[in-house]
This record gives sequence, C-alpha cells and structure tokens, in this order.
Amino acid sequence: MKKKEIVDDVTMKRAITRITYEIIERNKSLDNLVLAGIKTRGVYLARRIQERLKQLEGIELPIGELDIKPFRDDMKVEEDTTDMPFDINGKDVILVDDVLYTGRTIRAAIDNLVSLGRPARVGLAVLVDRGHRELPIRADYVGKNIPTSSIEEIVVEVIEVDGKDCVSIVDPS
Repeated sequence: MKKKEIVDDVTMKRAITRITYEIIERNKSLDNLVLAGIKTRGVYLARRIQERLKQLEGIELPIGELDIKPFRDDMKVEEDTTDMPFDINGKDVILVDDVLYTGRTIRAAIDNLVSLGRPARVGLAVLVDRGHRELPIRADYVGKNIPTSSIEEIVVEVIEVDGKDCVSIVDPS
C-alpha cells in the first residue's frame, strides 16, 4: 500500500478560503444562508468556512451537523445523531463534505435534509472532488479536483480529528 500526501495544511487552508470566496461571490445575500456539515470531517470543514466567512464578511452563519448513516442505502443504522439547531424551511443550505466520490453520501445527506424541512435551495461544497460518480450529483464549490483511479482512495485528515491537516492518495496495490 502506497500513501502519498498531495495536499498539505497550507494548500488545504487556501482551498477552504477559495470555497469561502466562491460562496460570497455566488450568493447575492448571505442572510438566508446556512451551512450543514456532513459528519464527521464535513462538520469541521463547515466550521472553518463559517470562521472564514466571519473574518471576511463579519457574519456568523448558522451551522448544523448531518448524520447520513441512517439514510444510506448500503447500511442500516437506526440512531440519527443529526444536530440541526435551526429551521431549514426556506433557507439556502450549503452541504459541506470532505470528498465527493460516487455521490451516495450526498444523496443520503439530501434525504436527511428534506426529512427536516424544505430548504429553498441546496448547494454542495467539497474539499476534494475525485470523480467516478454513480449518481447525477455535482459540487457547486470545490477546493481541489483530484482525478483518481477507482482502486485508489482519497484520505482527508483534519487536525480536529486526526492531529494534522492534509489530503493523501492511497494506492492499495
């Protein structure tokens, strides 16, 4: 197994800043915007976007945490640890995740989101888009496009969980 770091902490910070600027530029008003981080690493990335928005625009967007496990089609988990401390009805929600791959995680996140209410609009921000979609899902905000083979794996590490910030590509062969 070969593991190669392809994004370091500085590059990750730049990618999050780029996503934040794109969110500012593409939304006429940030007043109706909320962030929903997909557990686990998407939550920490959403918090970083929230903090960067506060630094740049002086506003603090509401942030929630989506647990997609009960909504997956490949596993059965009863407990839903979603924490959405605000009403999403009529809100512009930006889902935040670490890696976009097949699209199944995002489908589950959208299922969870619509079980909570009816947002006006749903967008998607991801740190890494690696391709290989199985569902017609596309990210609106992408930190890095990293083409991979289907056998490779993208591993995102965040300091809050893993002790460091980086993105690596793992080749199991």
